[in-house]
Formats: sequence, structure tokens, C-alpha cells
Amino acid sequence: MALVESQMVPLGTPAVEFTLPGVDGKTYSLESFKEKRVLVIVFMCNHCPYVKATIQRLITIQRDYQGQGVQLVAINPNDVVTYPEDSFENMKVFSKEGRMNFPYLQDNSQEIARKYNAVCTPDIFVYGPERKLIYRGRIDDNWQDETRVTRKDLRRALDTLLSEQPVLPEQHPSMGCSIKWKR
Repeated sequence: MALVESQMVPLGTPAVEFTLPGVDGKTYSLESFKEKRVLVIVFMCNHCPYVKATIQRLITIQRDYQGQGVQLVAINPNDVVTYPEDSFENMKVFSKEGRMNFPYLQDNSQEIARKYNAVCTPDIFVYGPERKLIYRGRIDDNWQDETRVTRKDLRRALDTLLSEQPVLPEQHPSMGCSIKWKR
């Protein structure tokens, strides 16, 4: 497991259009979420220990914020030949067993992950109503032990955005396993 930090894409960067299949049998694009005030795109996979340690936090965030116009969407860009545990079929199992309450999409070509400059799992990008990047970084300050979290960075960014205040520019990178790129 290679630890990688997110690249901290410049704030204000526009969201990149995508059309990707979801584990629920639907195809999703940016347009699919046009009614949502805030879009949180999370690049993740099934096997990463960082994702496994934080997935319930993401599910809880979606539950807590869905009534406020916030939508999470997860995208798995990993090479399924080298990492078959991240296959589309296993994504379906992961989503169902984890009771994921947001779409889980496959980026089999890895084109979307590259366009977003995603590098790790989880890698988190938050877009406001105009679909410009307002937050990129970590969920909180302790991926290993939720009981020891002292800063809930993603929640703080969402609360600030929803209260129409500027999101603080001091943001800490997400960290996790490297995306498993195709050779």
C-alpha cells in the first residue's frame, strides 16, 4: 500500500464532465446532479484500507446533508486487471454490503480520474452551485480512528458553503492508496 497525498487542484477549477456507469444500472453525468446545490466527488475503490476506514463517515455525511442539497458520488478508477477486487461486480457487492447511499461509478478508462487530477483513494473534490471547486482535501484529521477526530474538514467545508460563507483556503490534502493506473 503506497501512501499518496492529493494534488490540491487549484480552487475555482471547473468540474469535468463525465458519463459513467453506476452499480445501480444507471448511467450518470454532471447533468444527473444539476438540481443539487453541492456536488462531492470522491475517487475511491473497494480494497483500499483508507477507504474501508472512512466509508461509513462518507455514508453518514451523505445522510446528514442530503436534505440540504448535497450529493456525494463515488468514482472507482482502479485497474481491474491488476486489482480484480475493484471490478464492477465487486463494486456492486461493496456498495450493497456497505449500504452506500450515493452513486458508485466505474471509470474503467481512467480518463475521468486523470482529468480531475485524482491520485489517491479517497480523493475528494467539492463543487458549489456553479460547479467550481471550493474544497479538495481530507474528510477529517484521523482516518484510522474516528473517535480521535478533532477536525472534521469536509463537514466544515460543507457547512461553510451551505451558509454562503467563503470556504477557508487552508485545506489539508486527502491521503490514501495510490490510484492503480493501467500499464
